[in-house]
Amino acid sequence: MTAVALGLPRVRPTGAPSTPGRPDTEALVDRYGRVAHDLRVSVTEKCSLRCTYCMPAEGLPAIPRDDLLTPGEIGRLVGIGYRLGIRDVRFTGGEPLMRPDLAEIVRRTRAAAPGVRISMTTNAIGLDKRVGELVDAGLDRVNVSLDTVDRTHFAELTRRDRLPQVLAGIRAALDAGLSPVKLNAVLMPETLAGATDLLAWAVEHGCRLRFIEQMPLDADQNWARDQLVSAERLLDVLGERFALTPVGREDPSAPAEEWAVDGGPATVGIIASVTRSFCGDCDRTRLTAEGTVRSCLFGNEEVDLRSLLRTGRAAGSPGEARGEGPDDAATDAAIVTAWQGAMWAKPFAHGLDRGAPDTGAVGGPADDPEAFARTERSMGAIGG
Repeated sequence: MTAVALGLPRVRPTGAPSTPGRPDTEALVDRYGRVAHDLRVSVTEKCSLRCTYCMPAEGLPAIPRDDLLTPGEIGRLVGIGYRLGIRDVRFTGGEPLMRPDLAEIVRRTRAAAPGVRISMTTNAIGLDKRVGELVDAGLDRVNVSLDTVDRTHFAELTRRDRLPQVLAGIRAALDAGLSPVKLNAVLMPETLAGATDLLAWAVEHGCRLRFIEQMPLDADQNWARDQLVSAERLLDVLGERFALTPVGREDPSAPAEEWAVDGGPATVGIIASVTRSFCGDCDRTRLTAEGTVRSCLFGNEEVDLRSLLRTGRAAGSPGEARGEGPDDAATDAAIVTAWQGAMWAKPFAHGLDRGAPDTGAVGGPADDPEAFARTERSMGAIGG
């Protein structure tokens, strides 16, 4: 095995897990019957902000350029995923707009998987200058990370005074028809007081706001359970200004529970990742910027697809490399096997579900702070 340093230690696996008992299906199924249809693809660890809950002030250690997946490699992997049942692809980071070849990545993805919905999670800085080429390449939608519409508070949270550029990017996305434009806000004690103003802004500008309970994915490892702002606490605060009516989830695998705001049609979503775990309905699979599969956001196991793409065999495996090419069916078959194996080994939950079959492997009871085990890599290094 080869160690790869990315701010926090991890191990690059050398091959796919074993798959005893796996049914004879191409689908990316796991041991609990869940099937992956949603693919998150990180394209970089770089970001133009330094959000306190995501990245250290100095940023993450750079990934060597040769270790990043190329647009062609991303397109090829998405095409394979499409054949295995992937129907939603979202590009993440870091900040995807830090890749100058992002439009080419989207274009290759659209060509390889014409039936997928392509979206991007972004801070929207610079989006106003690039939205046209991204839409032309095949981008369908954006999720914008925005925790506050107070400029001073934004600068404190992100360590950058760039709120005007973010708002310009949101306006450009709306004007370009990337609908619905969703806003993601991380719930923290320091953002709770401004939550009602953020929701009012989202409703006024036709954006769909979703609040996310903060998870222990910060690079500085400052997350503490006793500082968690829960969905229940947020609902109490929002309810002081708005009439909220529960409407449930838009589909069973969607992480956000939705509430109609003042009778609708505007809604607000809450992703209660910590207090109302939805692991049992998870349909996601993830590719890191270096080309490894993660079956679970909170799992540390990663299966290497990049080496298969480039050499036709897993890193460290004996034998001759087969090489890479669009018609290399043997390499594609090896990637399919590795990806299927990674998903078959997916855990049931990340440690907060009471009664989850493998909860004991990641911590104690649900009210134990250690039950939610930290990952070896932060969100910025994994990809959101």
